[in-house]
Amino acid sequence: MRTNYLFTSESVSEGHPDKVADQISDAIVDLFLSKDPEARIACETLTTTQLVVLAGEIRCKGVYESGEWAPGAKEEIEQTVRNTVKRIGYEQDGFHWEKFEFINRLHGQSAHIAQGVDAGENKDEGAGDQGIMFGYATDETPGYMPATLYYSHKILERMAADRHSGAAPFLEPDAKSQVTLRYEGSLPVAATAIVVSTQHKPGFDENDPAKQAELEAYVKSVIADVIPPVLLRETEYFINPTGSFEIGGPDGDAGLTGRKIIVDTYGGAAPHGGGAFSGKDPTKVDRSAAYITRYLAKNVVAAGLATRCTIQIAYAIGVSKPLSLYVDTHETGTVGDDKIEEAILGIAKLGGLTPRSIRTHLGLNKPIYQPTAAYGHFGRTAEGDFFPWERLDLVDDLKAALG
Repeated sequence: MRTNYLFTSESVSEGHPDKVADQISDAIVDLFLSKDPEARIACETLTTTQLVVLAGEIRCKGVYESGEWAPGAKEEIEQTVRNTVKRIGYEQDGFHWEKFEFINRLHGQSAHIAQGVDAGENKDEGAGDQGIMFGYATDETPGYMPATLYYSHKILERMAADRHSGAAPFLEPDAKSQVTLRYEGSLPVAATAIVVSTQHKPGFDENDPAKQAELEAYVKSVIADVIPPVLLRETEYFINPTGSFEIGGPDGDAGLTGRKIIVDTYGGAAPHGGGAFSGKDPTKVDRSAAYITRYLAKNVVAAGLATRCTIQIAYAIGVSKPLSLYVDTHETGTVGDDKIEEAILGIAKLGGLTPRSIRTHLGLNKPIYQPTAAYGHFGRTAEGDFFPWERLDLVDDLKAALG
């Protein structure tokens, strides 16, 4: 195992065009789940200059049944989309929450998919699709996340908060960050490079050196607040390296749901099964199984059974029982990985990790998803119904199962 290396992760802000699409898709998921906890939703969003398009398949009592929209449903969907864009902060000539064209191409769920997923008289509810999903945890940050991604998120979260509060009025919604850390052993010891590109008001670029310097000083102050000073002793900064970032968001680059799956998960520090999360109800194991594997990996590390843990699970469409469960503690485990696998499958309240048992244990049939759609699905504080997969309530069960 390498003991001295550089590793990099990136994040994107809530105003990045792909994240605008993710947040719209998850706003639609929340809207339908608020009407019907058993709703089926697969909502994809396209954003570009003054245009938002929805496409996908739904089934929702009281909203869309038997191929018909309920009165007022289409209007409520459109208002939900516009409110999402307004909350993000887009009031620009190229993308404005009141002015963009809106196209809704959502339609009914395939009967063939429904018959495979729905529970029957002699059949448990099946997985919504085949696939492999991964969860990961590491003890290198308080949130059990890779430090490179953890700090990349924190920079942009702070900048967004300052933009919304008016503390940084020169910022616009679109932004990206990237953090490179040098590791010695398993711990980061220095940030060697930090990249931040942020959309800004007119004038804060190389054409006005004083305003450009103000913007750069602000970004460096944010970095200094969210990254420990001990890591910043040899840092090279790249702030708006192109010189100007005035045109951004969906006006600068089209956005699509599901294009930031590494930002959403572990910043490249762990494998990814390939399936995106946003826009999907929790019968889709792309989402729910990725959440349960994160939950399991985090609890394994928190229980002191390992300092790093990767967990993979696999499903077949229409089949309730997982095809496989794989645990890898990267040679940091205090017990064998096979023993951890056996312990997980033997914990009764996890119900054998069927799709229904996952949703029941984590309480996923609720409108809790829009907050996940920016700044990562993992490493967030479990609060109320939100981010239940971040709970550490399996630690005692794991310790008991492993003696």
